[in-house]
Amino acid sequence: MKNFWQQLPKPFFCLAPMADVTDVAFRKIIAKYSRHGEIGGGPDVFWTEFVSSDGLMSPGREVLKHDLEYSEGERPIVAQLFGSHIEKMEGAARLCAELGFDGIDINMGCPDKSIEKQNSGAAMMKNPELARAIIRACKRGAPNLPISVKTRIGYNKNEIKTWIPELLAEDIAVLTVHARTRKEMSKVPARWEHVREVVELRNQISPNTLIVGNGDVIDIADAKKKVEETGCDGVMLGRAIFGNPWLFDQHKKELSVEEKLRVMVEHTKTFEEKLGGIKSFSIMKKHYKAYVQGFDGAKELREKLMLCENATQIEEVIHEFLAKK
Repeated sequence: MKNFWQQLPKPFFCLAPMADVTDVAFRKIIAKYSRHGEIGGGPDVFWTEFVSSDGLMSPGREVLKHDLEYSEGERPIVAQLFGSHIEKMEGAARLCAELGFDGIDINMGCPDKSIEKQNSGAAMMKNPELARAIIRACKRGAPNLPISVKTRIGYNKNEIKTWIPELLAEDIAVLTVHARTRKEMSKVPARWEHVREVVELRNQISPNTLIVGNGDVIDIADAKKKVEETGCDGVMLGRAIFGNPWLFDQHKKELSVEEKLRVMVEHTKTFEEKLGGIKSFSIMKKHYKAYVQGFDGAKELREKLMLCENATQIEEVIHEFLAKK
C-alpha cells in the first residue's frame, strides 16, 4: 500500500473538507497563494468536499464527480466520502482509487441532519459496528490507498474511551478528531485537551495511526502551539481559510486591501471557469463576506457584491472601488 502519510514532515497541516467551500476552484487558489509544495508553503494535504457514496454509485454520479475534481498541483489529495451502505462505500472507494486520489477519508462527524438521516456522518458514532464495517469496505475497495476517518469526541457527551478505540482497532492510517461533541456543533470552544486523550489511546492501541486535531485553529502559529500541547501529529484548519487563501504560507507578508480584492476576483473567475453552470454562483457570496472586511468602505462594497450575478460584474465593482481609493 502506498501510504503518503508516513512520508510527511511532522507536524503537518491540512486543509479541512468543507461543503460548498473547499471546491476545486478555491483549492486551486489556495494552492497558488499558500505556495503549496514550496518551502514554508502548504497545505501539506488537501481534502475534497465530502461526497455521497450513494450518489457516486447512482446514475447521477457524473454531476457529483465534479466534487471530486482536482488538479495535480494539489497532491497529496484525499477524497472524503460519507455513506452507510457497505457495498456502496466499497464501490465509491474503488472509484476514488481509479480517479487517482492519494487517500480516502470517511466522514463520521458531520452533524447535518440530512446526513444523519442517512445513518452517516455523526450518526456513525451511534453504531460502532457499522462504522468498523464501513472502514473495512473502503479498504477492500481501495486496497492500495491509506484509509482515514474524521470524527468528533462523541455524540451527546465525551465518548472518547468507548468510540475512539473502535476506530483505532481497524488500524486506520489517520484519525482526525474535531474536539467537540456532535451536540455541541460549533457553539462551544473546541477542547483540545481531548485531543491529547486520543493521542494517549492511539499510543496504546494503534501506534502507527497518525492523529490530527481539528477545531478553532486560527493560523499556523496556533496550530504549532496545539501540537506542542497535545502531541498530535498534525492539525486541520477549516474556517480560518475563509477570505484567506494564503493561510498556509508560513512566510506570508501582510497583504494590502488591493491585493486581497484582486485575489477575490481571481477566485471568482476560477469558480466560474470550473463550476459555472454546475454550481450556483451564490456559493461565492459567503467568500465575499470574508474577503471584504476590516477596511474603510467594506460594508458598502459587500452590499454591492451581494447583488452581482457573475464574475464580470464582480470585477467591474472591484475596479470601480479601487479606482476611487
